[in-house]
Amino acid sequence: MKTSRSGRIVEGVGWKGAPPREICIVMLSAIGDAVHVLPVATALKRAWPETRITWVIQPVPWLMVRDHPAIDDFIVFRRHRGLKAWVGFHELMQEMRGRQFDLLIGLQVYFKAGLITALTPARIKLGFDRVRARDAQWLFTNARVPARGQRHVQDQYFEFLECLGIDPEPVDWGFEFTSQERRLQAKYFEGIERPVCAVVVGTSKLEKNWNAEGYARVLEAVERDHGLQPVIVGGPSSVERGIAREILETTEAHVIDELGDDLRRLMWIVDGAALLISPDTGPLHIGRALGTPSVSLFGYTNPRRSGPWRAYEDLIVDGYAEYEDEEYPIMPTYRDGMRRIGVRDVLDKVSLAMERYVNR
Repeated sequence: MKTSRSGRIVEGVGWKGAPPREICIVMLSAIGDAVHVLPVATALKRAWPETRITWVIQPVPWLMVRDHPAIDDFIVFRRHRGLKAWVGFHELMQEMRGRQFDLLIGLQVYFKAGLITALTPARIKLGFDRVRARDAQWLFTNARVPARGQRHVQDQYFEFLECLGIDPEPVDWGFEFTSQERRLQAKYFEGIERPVCAVVVGTSKLEKNWNAEGYARVLEAVERDHGLQPVIVGGPSSVERGIAREILETTEAHVIDELGDDLRRLMWIVDGAALLISPDTGPLHIGRALGTPSVSLFGYTNPRRSGPWRAYEDLIVDGYAEYEDEEYPIMPTYRDGMRRIGVRDVLDKVSLAMERYVNR
């Protein structure tokens, strides 16, 4: 299909003219946010199959999506600290040399992403409205989605599709596993006699983390009362290893420790698990995308904004609410609520998950 550069965004109509030949998506970090990008990318590719899609992304989430069928190319932005911070932007400019995008979709609302948006040669740079764009990120765009107020992150991303006149339905994350990964997955689960309960015990944000004592008691009940095999999954950070070590030292459950730096392995373990227990972190949203029933622990971030999107909402352990049945708004406001979560709160949701989703 031959296309031209005559396309443009027309408010209330969508994209007017020939489909864009080249699209650049800017979303650098956070595994969970990268998961939310995927239905946007699949919808774009479904609507415009001849359009080439490039994603500017950081190394860790790139490991998760590097073979995604909707993405034609990646520009991996490597973050450097201190005096070398400029190196990443210099490398980006080298990657951008000779490129020209018809449309840039700026999904990340931070100053660093704004600088990347400024450096990217694109005719139309579509970003959030001024209210939701942080760090004056709106200054780096020349088109903005209309203000719709705060919504779930996934729904906010879908506003970009709406602005372009593209239907996100059917919503498809497009996760695929290679034949080698499927063989490894099958071999792994063949060696475990019981259905697996994957458990994420730590995040990069300390305020999102629950306590090791609580996890130790929950895993005992998961094994004893529900016949599941607890498997701790997550990254190699010292925080996660410290929490896992304390759990293993204090629990009577027979826990398998699978912490490590292989994100794709974590994905196929979560995919094969009967149940996932997790705070608000990347693997939780991976689990939602893969359809794994998920008991989620929220206290620091707003579950109405960051919880599993339109799935397993009945399994949210809501420590964010300051009192029972509180009607709080959908806002990116942080609270000290993880301490309000008790063992019984989590076990009640585990029992509900087993009844509604696992033992059907």
